[in-house]
Amino acid sequence: MVKKFLQFLYKDTPRLHEAAYLLGFFSILSHVLGFVRDRLLAHIFGASLELDIYYAAFRIPDFLFVTVASMVSLSVLVPFIVEREKDGREAVREFINNIFSFFSIIIFITCILVFVFMPEISKFLFKGFTVSELSQVNFLSRILLISPIALGFSNLFGSLTQAFNRFTVYALAPLIYNSTIILAILLLTKSMGITGVAIGVALGACFHALIQVPFVIKAGFCPRPSLSFNFDSIKRVVSLSLPRTLTLSTSHIATIFLVAMASLMPDGSISIFSFSVNIQMFPLSIIGVSYSLAAFPTLSRHFANNNLKAFTDQMSTTARHIIFWIVPITALVVVLRAQIVRVLLGTGEFSWDATRLTAAAVALFVLSSVFQSLVLLFTRGFYSAGYTKRPFILNLFSMGILVASSYVLVDIFYAHEGFRLFITTLLKVGDLSNTVVLMLPLAFTLGTVVNGVLHWVDFERHFKGFSKEVGRTLFNALGAGVIMGAVSYAGLLLFAPVFDTTSLMGIFLQGFLAGIVGILSGVGVLYLLKSRELYETWQTLHAKFWKTDVIATDPEIA
Repeated sequence: MVKKFLQFLYKDTPRLHEAAYLLGFFSILSHVLGFVRDRLLAHIFGASLELDIYYAAFRIPDFLFVTVASMVSLSVLVPFIVEREKDGREAVREFINNIFSFFSIIIFITCILVFVFMPEISKFLFKGFTVSELSQVNFLSRILLISPIALGFSNLFGSLTQAFNRFTVYALAPLIYNSTIILAILLLTKSMGITGVAIGVALGACFHALIQVPFVIKAGFCPRPSLSFNFDSIKRVVSLSLPRTLTLSTSHIATIFLVAMASLMPDGSISIFSFSVNIQMFPLSIIGVSYSLAAFPTLSRHFANNNLKAFTDQMSTTARHIIFWIVPITALVVVLRAQIVRVLLGTGEFSWDATRLTAAAVALFVLSSVFQSLVLLFTRGFYSAGYTKRPFILNLFSMGILVASSYVLVDIFYAHEGFRLFITTLLKVGDLSNTVVLMLPLAFTLGTVVNGVLHWVDFERHFKGFSKEVGRTLFNALGAGVIMGAVSYAGLLLFAPVFDTTSLMGIFLQGFLAGIVGILSGVGVLYLLKSRELYETWQTLHAKFWKTDVIATDPEIA
């Protein structure tokens, strides 16, 4: 039994759709656990100052992970590993040892420095907190510094598991991470409060890395520390990773900026912002991240082999399926937002007002889901082709739009009653206080839409022909999404008298059945439009036909 489980865990998954669906399935499971985690946090702490402090403390280690640990990210290392495959396993082994040793020194030195200067950093960022609250932020942030170290090593191991198509074990790591946090919430918060959650995050990050170690050892790529560096190799990696690091940094700097703004708003604003971010990440992760991750090794190989047509076709295929899935999902989330948030978070200390405000924030966030997903794909496409600076320039400009629009929107919200009434009435939160927090997800969406459009235009300029099929898919998906949203909304009205919407089961059934009716109508619309993606999905799921063999199996580590 154990042997079969290990075979499943470390099996080879060489086909695009199979890998994408596998990553998507595990991503769904991971997000289910993430929702359980958030529900427990909402139940115990509510939208409170204590939870605000925890989410604020998370931002500093998270930014450190992005800026330093991204040097050994999948997007950076996979092309190098693929390149060295041609020179044999020893070349891959030497490369991994070199990067592991150099990264270990950098990440530990950086974390020590951040640990020492944490009070100054948090004081600069979170001006809305008092001295005692900043002290708690510092304490939790220092515990959470374990996370970027462990997740950095996990990235390194994950580059190997992905390069050799071991997507199952890679996808399982986030499940282990969230499960550990849930156990910490259940076992430690009663005696340790929010500190117990931080300890769970640190332990979960360690297990995130450890789950991938058995394959790395079996494949013969277990890193060996050394002070003898190949600086030519390191220079190449850093030259590629630096633009990517700067690209990711712009997004996380923007998020830190939004959290910092939320710290100046009433208590609970950071919690509401963070909960809504986590919920809107669901379609992004199961669709955008899964497809872009599954396609990345293939894109790297096609470009390395100078097969530009196959490269462009792969990008087009991946983009079509991302749009096919995520646009209708976005429509459902917007319509069913209140039911979704109430089911996920509506418990214990999390009030109905907090539910409505979070649901409104989710609706504003999720409007950018398709653009977030496509930016992930375009970024990996550019990296595969060696254009590492372009995503950084585009993201930097878009971050400027986001930051500027957040300032402007908050000012307009306070200064112009007509604008405030329009937004709050549209989102059905006109009777609530602290609705100014909604300007943060609105600014995020505006910046992301600009970013997505700029990436699309620039990619089409470099690789002509990409948009031809993708445009038709977008049109079909938008049509299906509008119909699904309208039918789902009618379903909410239809089922409202049938179920007790003051109970968890009642509101779940109302939203679930309305969603099912909406999905069926959307499938019908896509069928009438003769959607190519619907046909391909049907073939994949029901005829077990995988359209594209994208990576050959490596017999040496099968």
